Amino acid sequence: MPKPQVLIAITAVLCALLSTGCTRAIEGHGVSIYDDPFQVAGLPTTGGPNGPRPNVPDSALTASNGDGGEVDALALNAIEDIQAYWKDAFGLEFRGETFEPVEKLVSWNARASRNQAVDFCKETTYHLVNAAYCRSDNSIGWDRAMLLPTMTETFGKMSVVMVLAHEYGHAIQTMAKLVTKKTPVLVKEQQADCFAGAFMRHVAEGKSKHFTINTSDGLNSVLAATVSIRDSDPDDPESVHGSAFERVTAVQIGFTDGPRGCKGIDDEEIDQRRGNLPQSFSGDQGRGEYPITKENLVELSKALQSILPVKDAPAYEYSGAKIDCKDGTATEPVTYCPARNVIATDVPGLAQRGSADTDDDGPLPVKVSGDYNGYVVFISRYTLAVQRSHGQALTGAKTGLRAACLSGVVTGKLAQPGRPASQGDIQLSAGDLDEAVSGLLTDGLAASDTEGNTVPSGFSRVDAFRAGVLNGETTCLSRYS
Repeated sequence: MPKPQVLIAITAVLCALLSTGCTRAIEGHGVSIYDDPFQVAGLPTTGGPNGPRPNVPDSALTASNGDGGEVDALALNAIEDIQAYWKDAFGLEFRGETFEPVEKLVSWNARASRNQAVDFCKETTYHLVNAAYCRSDNSIGWDRAMLLPTMTETFGKMSVVMVLAHEYGHAIQTMAKLVTKKTPVLVKEQQADCFAGAFMRHVAEGKSKHFTINTSDGLNSVLAATVSIRDSDPDDPESVHGSAFERVTAVQIGFTDGPRGCKGIDDEEIDQRRGNLPQSFSGDQGRGEYPITKENLVELSKALQSILPVKDAPAYEYSGAKIDCKDGTATEPVTYCPARNVIATDVPGLAQRGSADTDDDGPLPVKVSGDYNGYVVFISRYTLAVQRSHGQALTGAKTGLRAACLSGVVTGKLAQPGRPASQGDIQLSAGDLDEAVSGLLTDGLAASDTEGNTVPSGFSRVDAFRAGVLNGETTCLSRYS
């Protein structure tokens, strides 16, 4: 956050279709899926089981070169359930096209010697840590030795299901004739993410034979896995999947709107969704990292008052987040006290939260660290002052979701070019959105009320944030009223 100045694979080294109009009819009255903050895209927030169902026989499907082990069994069970879902859903969404099950499945060991490595899609799998769909022969393959075990260890077994649902999504877009050889890879990848999201809703609804997923920590982990395999360097020519913000958005479109929403993902839709959001580190010597200091927070406070102005602007204290407040709770490292209309910040604590982790976190980082994971919390406490000025409740689930949504509004506005320095000498950089999304999934502090309480669904927290980024303040105040 600086001052102004034919192989389809999931690389594993390893909706703008925001659905403000999604409703369901109940006794003649339209009820928004956002009316209940404890629902997840219209489904109840659930805890409990997450992963393979017990006592369900393994799939009879087989993979060439498989070893008959636990990892292959997990993958084959996933393919069977994904295939069963699309067998029913395909004809409903793509009339006139024919569904052809992916019958060729290939398993390989990325640790195998060059002589023992098999071919997949006419390429060797020697040291290939990947999962992929091959258009030329309608096949899906995976590395059972490194990729899938690492996904399982880091994010749980449902992350493997998500990866394979993404690869099957490439098969679906091919069968449905949604893509051609000329279709940009970015479109193909985000559409496949969306189709994977549609299948994950099917699982969340309890309709999958082999798997179940809860809509709190279970779905959070699947989204975290999506974040981990984002394009971390937008300037790398090999970056073809999209940022974490974009990939999670695509998954959420599928989860919320189903396959129909995925059909709308194309060049134009992605460009519209990106708008002015930064897509490169070009000219940014800090590569998106901007130290969290009192001076920089003062600049941010100027931007906040410019973007979301309030007549009774809050005062700022920078000597700590623990303050006397009769109607609020310390939410370190930043606290908003409604009675005093004060935002109190532990600057070193916030800087620690926003520090970039340069240590090797392995091939699949659990969390995307960086400055904006701190800045967005500071922004969210200001949005509580905005809600106070509107006479809205400052505790409760909707308060937290409004905070996340309004933080998204500020985030989007910080990306707009041409803001004068007098309105805050600070702007958004590439990577900031990913850091915010990761923080919302991890602890949700930027989506909490004045007492630090938030909804258990990271999906809902991120959904609120992206609604603000892409749709603006009006959506926040109406959706979470």
